Amino acid sequence: MSISVIHALVMRYIYLYGRNKVRLVELIFWPTMELLVWGNMSVWLESTRGQGVPEFIPALIGGVILWDVVFRAQQGVAISFLEDVWTKNLFNIFAAPVRPAEYVAAGFLVGFLRILFTVVLLSLLAGAFYHFDVFQFHWHLVPFFGLLMFFGWSLGVISCALILKWGQAAESLAWAVPFLIQPVAAVYYPLAKLPEWAQSLGWCLPCTPVFEGMRAIIAGQGVDTGLLGLSVFTNILWMLGAAGIYLWVLRSGRKKGVLTRVTSH
Repeated sequence: MSISVIHALVMRYIYLYGRNKVRLVELIFWPTMELLVWGNMSVWLESTRGQGVPEFIPALIGGVILWDVVFRAQQGVAISFLEDVWTKNLFNIFAAPVRPAEYVAAGFLVGFLRILFTVVLLSLLAGAFYHFDVFQFHWHLVPFFGLLMFFGWSLGVISCALILKWGQAAESLAWAVPFLIQPVAAVYYPLAKLPEWAQSLGWCLPCTPVFEGMRAIIAGQGVDTGLLGLSVFTNILWMLGAAGIYLWVLRSGRKKGVLTRVTSH
């Protein structure tokens, strides 16, 4: 794996954002609107109860911020891939001496930069408007963000594989994939509130233990290290599975010549 190749790919994506300021809108507008909508609803619910801040309100705001880590990591990989599709540059990437691992690693770094930008923004807004302190998670903040980011990368790789498989008609999956798992991921509510079959699916997701741990901290309880261990284990499985799917689609597409549907349209 060449660091210079990864650096060149990352800089290309950064230049795309710099040349077209409209691309920066989705980095600021959508996460800000989501935080404000859920935050304002939380303030309203608090005022109707009149008994201080209910436990679910900071958990709701925390869920918004931490879910954005998953979503932005996935988007960093998927949208970087789509940038090459939209600009008809994907064929050049495949023809150049760029290894699949280098291409994906560049998407990971772009995803990390997107997370850094939006999470800092959301943390500042949540602190200013809703008195939510993201540092209340203390040292757990690092594994929380790392585990969620890693899972988002896996979802991004899967999104790219699906688009490679089915062409530009599947572009909407770049946005849909994260929300397909959100109902059972226990982002805004405890997993125990779901049916048993949904709980079983939720525990298969690396993000679920993180959200459960977040609510435990807000409730004044300790985080079960077993939950973090489960997240690490399932993260590894998801990444291995995502990499396997991506490589399988890429190799089969090259053999059958179907990649031209994506690279030339």
